[in-house]
Amino acid sequence: MKKLIVDKKYDNKKLNKFLQDSIPNLSTNLLYKTLRKKDIKINGKRVNENITVFENDIIEVYIADNLLEKNIEVNTIYEDDNILVIDKPVQIEVTGINSLTSLIHNQYSNCEFLPMPCHRLDRNTTGLVLFAKNQEALDILLKKFKNHEIEKHYLALVYGVPKIKSQTLTAYLFKDSKKSLAYISDEPKKGYSKIITSYRLIEKYSNETCLLDIEIETGKTHQIRAHLAHIGLPIVGDGKYGNYEINKRLDYKTQQLRSYILKFNFTTDSGILNYLNGKEIKKI
Repeated sequence: MKKLIVDKKYDNKKLNKFLQDSIPNLSTNLLYKTLRKKDIKINGKRVNENITVFENDIIEVYIADNLLEKNIEVNTIYEDDNILVIDKPVQIEVTGINSLTSLIHNQYSNCEFLPMPCHRLDRNTTGLVLFAKNQEALDILLKKFKNHEIEKHYLALVYGVPKIKSQTLTAYLFKDSKKSLAYISDEPKKGYSKIITSYRLIEKYSNETCLLDIEIETGKTHQIRAHLAHIGLPIVGDGKYGNYEINKRLDYKTQQLRSYILKFNFTTDSGILNYLNGKEIKKI
């Protein structure tokens, strides 16, 4: 049995969304089978429908652990005394229940300080995630990300080919938390935040897709996915901002977006992390 508490992010969202995000190995078929059997309780009451949940609801899911078992390998790309860089697989959150962070905490359970992530990736975005192995390193790295002193590059397979091979784009993003959707405007609007996204064409393919290197100066939720879709270059496999027919034809079920470069470009003193300045960590 798994006992979960609904956090603010999932307030007024559907039960299946909360459960499938919270239990990575829970398939849609198993979820609805469990509902039909009334093996899910909300605040002590059994339910058999995909109802709406609210913040602080207590969810109890009666599913045998062996049905949810799935070995997720933690692939370490770089490690030293202060930092850890992990290659995050698809379909796992960086933080939360059954997340990449919880896997790392299990692996380092005997350490005085449990490694903490310094940034996040979407559930279905793969690639490099930077963890701090002590509080001093965490404080420094969070400040460096805030000051844009750590460069992040992504690889995106998109449908379409840009006429301009390399470009920096400015737009404005509004995040609708209830719908978990980002909206893009070319002009400033009330409630919209400025975003800056740069792309560079790496390679184009015969099936009308191409590979882009993406760098973001701002790090808003769904920024890359929504911004690329807005300019007519949806990420292949993206079920939210992409094109269903194209994804189906090309046979991609998850978004083809990967964090593949972390580069430390420190312009101010970095204390115990000064040795990282100029270092690039890359994994395609």
